[in-house]
Amino acid sequence: MRLIIAEKPSLARNIGAGIGKMNNRNGYLEGNGYLITWAFGHLFSLADIEYYNPAPEGVNHWTMENLPCFPQKFVFQLKKDAKKQVDPGVVKQFNVIKQLCNRPDVDMIINAGDADREGEIIVRLCIQNALETPKEIRRLWLPDQTPQTVAKALGEMKLESEYHNLANEGFARTYIDWLYGVNLTRYATLKTGTLLRVGRVIVPIVKAIYDRDMAIKNFVPETYYIIGSKEFTNGEVIELNGKEKFPKDQLYKAQELCDKYNASTAVVTAVKRKKDTLYPGKLYSLSKLQNVLGKKYKMSMKQSLDIIQKLYENGYLTYPRTNSEYLATTEQGKVKTILENCKKLGYPVEFKFSKKIFDDSKIESHSALTPTYKIPDSSKLSPDEMKVYSTVFRRFVAVFCAEECIVERSEITIRVGDYEDFSIKGTVILQKGWTKYDDYTQKDKILPKLAKGDLVNINFKPVEKETAPPRHYTIETLNNYLKNPFKEDKAAIDDKQQNADDNYNTDDSEDYKAIFEGLELGTEATRTGIIDNARSSQYINLNKDVYTILPGGIFMIESLMQMNINMDKYKTSQLGQALKKVYHGKIAIEDAIALTEKELTDIFSSKDVPIEIDTDNGFVGDEVGLCPICGGRIKRTKFGYGCSNYRETGCKFAIGGYILGRSISKSNVQLLLTNGRTSKIQGFTSKNGKKFDAYLKLQDGKVVFDFS
Repeated sequence: MRLIIAEKPSLARNIGAGIGKMNNRNGYLEGNGYLITWAFGHLFSLADIEYYNPAPEGVNHWTMENLPCFPQKFVFQLKKDAKKQVDPGVVKQFNVIKQLCNRPDVDMIINAGDADREGEIIVRLCIQNALETPKEIRRLWLPDQTPQTVAKALGEMKLESEYHNLANEGFARTYIDWLYGVNLTRYATLKTGTLLRVGRVIVPIVKAIYDRDMAIKNFVPETYYIIGSKEFTNGEVIELNGKEKFPKDQLYKAQELCDKYNASTAVVTAVKRKKDTLYPGKLYSLSKLQNVLGKKYKMSMKQSLDIIQKLYENGYLTYPRTNSEYLATTEQGKVKTILENCKKLGYPVEFKFSKKIFDDSKIESHSALTPTYKIPDSSKLSPDEMKVYSTVFRRFVAVFCAEECIVERSEITIRVGDYEDFSIKGTVILQKGWTKYDDYTQKDKILPKLAKGDLVNINFKPVEKETAPPRHYTIETLNNYLKNPFKEDKAAIDDKQQNADDNYNTDDSEDYKAIFEGLELGTEATRTGIIDNARSSQYINLNKDVYTILPGGIFMIESLMQMNINMDKYKTSQLGQALKKVYHGKIAIEDAIALTEKELTDIFSSKDVPIEIDTDNGFVGDEVGLCPICGGRIKRTKFGYGCSNYRETGCKFAIGGYILGRSISKSNVQLLLTNGRTSKIQGFTSKNGKKFDAYLKLQDGKVVFDFS
């Protein structure tokens, strides 16, 4: 008898449909020599800090007494609810799994977790905690959940050992995220007096949005000039714009250039026209699909992923959490079957084998999202489900469309005197091809009817322009940034560059190198949940498809900056690269953990630093001295240091905890309250960006700068 353990009930049902003739039992299915049971996603989670480092007796709240916590061996326990109680349903289902694993007639156990690192460890944990004596364990790897694929995959199962590196990466990722999240969430919360959800990936995501919004807020537009001409020639307006930019105080130079050009003759020196093929977009990875759905239908990432996941579980789409836009060469037969179904529906498609579509070198675990051979009844899908399915389906049809999209590209070159060549470019669609089935919004641009040798009327004038601020992150531009945070950030200046035609003729090798090396922030499997967590924690807001920072996000980022907790894209990517090395078997899980523990030790360790550069601002509630106005106690607050008599007497004496980009340390505040002046504090930043050092002193009950 073979026991299959699925990640969730819906997958168990679909596997059962692929086997056929299964009977319902209490917590499992049985038939045709198979037993099929299931988890409910994660049945196990890592034990909390108190399991490893108990708090002092009588302390039932978070405390620095048991931080940092670096377990010698990580322990998984059955998952608990918010009240720290194990769900009875979890206990009941695990007991079913345990009973079936140890049945004498079960000679093989099959891991049928979702086909990714998370699914790998979900079922492994069930087996490890349930199995009492060793048995053969195999892995069922499903690119989709159709009966046809299930039946085929059951005949191609590999030994569990083939997936050890994938599991190792999954466990390493779980341990590292626990070490960062649990230790730093408690530490930052105790320091600020506010619950701050600090995590390895959530912080750099919120920081990116914070940095962009601060850049927009602090942006000061600058005026500049270009030169331009818009005059009629042969009844049509010919617009020519110079490339050189002139600062606001050099208007006279722009005018001089205009006068020089206007004294010259403009003539058409070349007219080029050629037919070309316009390629469709690539097949979708999860994030690229979410980009399109967010931009076109304003679907949040969570909303779109939930729908994509449901369509996958119903057998209509392939596995969703993929970072690739390419198909594996072994999938040619499957693709041909899907294309035959498309032909039956009247779509003009044909099989194409091309490196632009099939490329094993750009697939890590899963190939691109595509429809399966199972076509849904559109009347049984919700409007949003139909939008998602049709987006994937139409892209698939476009990629394999038998009729190419043919365009005419034209370019006219106009030379002004002996000074400058101006180019005007246009594109006209001659044969629609795939654009009849997939989105293509670019309009024809027809050029003026000019011939080589024609004179062009010109009248150049200075044209005033103004620099534009960076744009807020959108679902699309944030996703693109997270996939490759070290790529030149053109979106900070102009989103149009990132939104350029993403056809399968575009070189994307840099992006795939970043993914495979672990440079991305988060993964396709985790990114949506982390961003949704940032939204539910009130750190960021999503309005339509635009992200903005919220006060809670500003407080978190600036609080971490004050605490010198640096979790930027560089640190997160460094750990991402370590996890990829675990996946490739280059380092052990313990090596990745050691890197994490070193980072955390640096944060928690009390370093002997000169008081001038000290930034340790203590913990909320710490007493630091007496109020110089009323004699009350000065305590550390969320925002700095303030008089504890505020509520009783209305004393408003306070000291900012963060002044001009510099965290004001507890020791300096103590000096201020006892001696009337701090040490000379290094590292203030003026509003115009200049660094300076200064004392803080008390003057008439107020804190002022002292440069003496």
